[in-house]
Amino acid sequence: MGILNVTPDSFSDGGIYSRADEAARRTERMIREGAAIVDIGGESTRPGSEPVSGQEELDRVIPVIGKVVRTFPSTMFSIDTTKYEVARRALDYGVQMINDVSGLQKEPRLADLAAEYEAILVIMHSRGTPKVMQHSPQYGDVIGEIAGFLKKQAEMAGKRGVEQVVIDPGIGFGKTVNHNLQIIAQFNTFKALRYPVLIGASRKSVIGKVLADDSGERPVDQRLAGTLALHYHALMQGADILRVHDVREAVDGINIYRSVRNIR
Repeated sequence: MGILNVTPDSFSDGGIYSRADEAARRTERMIREGAAIVDIGGESTRPGSEPVSGQEELDRVIPVIGKVVRTFPSTMFSIDTTKYEVARRALDYGVQMINDVSGLQKEPRLADLAAEYEAILVIMHSRGTPKVMQHSPQYGDVIGEIAGFLKKQAEMAGKRGVEQVVIDPGIGFGKTVNHNLQIIAQFNTFKALRYPVLIGASRKSVIGKVLADDSGERPVDQRLAGTLALHYHALMQGADILRVHDVREAVDGINIYRSVRNIR
C-alpha cells in the first residue's frame, strides 16, 4: 500500500502532492514501482496535528480521487478518513477500501458504508485524538488491549455486513516506543484473530527514536533503512499489507522475503 498524502502538514510529505496533477504523477510512479493499493488521505494524523472540517477534507481529496481512479482503473484505491461523507464520496468515485484510523470509534456508520459498497474496511487501533495521543500513553496489557479492541470492532463490522475486514494495530497512534516494538515482537497475537493484518511503520517516530544518537532523533528523511528492517520483521511474522512511503524499496524487501521463504 503506497501512501498518497494530499495534505499540507503530514509528517513526511505534507504539501508535496496537494494538486491533482502532482498526485497523479506520484500515483503513477508508485504503481510502476509495485504498489498494489494507493491510500489517499486529506487530513494529517501525525502526533499533534489539528483536525480539519469535512468540507476541507473533501476539497483536498475529491479532485485527486477523480483523476487517479479514472487514470488508473486497474489499481485499488483506499480512502484514509474517519468521516462518513468523505468516505461515501470517495466510494462513489470508485475507491474500494476505507482506512479508518479510529477503528470505528469516531464514526461507526463507516461499517454500514463499507457493507453497502462492498468495500474493504481497515480497522486500526488508536487511543486519543492525533493532537493528544502521544501524551504519555499507558496500558495495563498493551497487546491484549489492542487485540481485544480489534477483535471487538472487526466482529461489529461483520455483524453490520462488512465482508472484508483488515486489522491494523496502529503503530505510533497512542503508543510509546516500547509499545510499538511489542506490537512487532508479539505479532502472532494479531494473526491469531484471523483477519489480514496491515502494518504502517513507514518513517514513524519509533524508528527515529530507536536510531537516535548524540545529535538527537533520526530525521524523517533518514529512516528508510529502519523502516525496511521493521517491515521485514513484520513480514516474517505474517504481515499481509505494508503501508509505505518508499514503494520500490518496500517491494524489493517483499521480493527478497518471498524468495527466501519459497526456497526448496
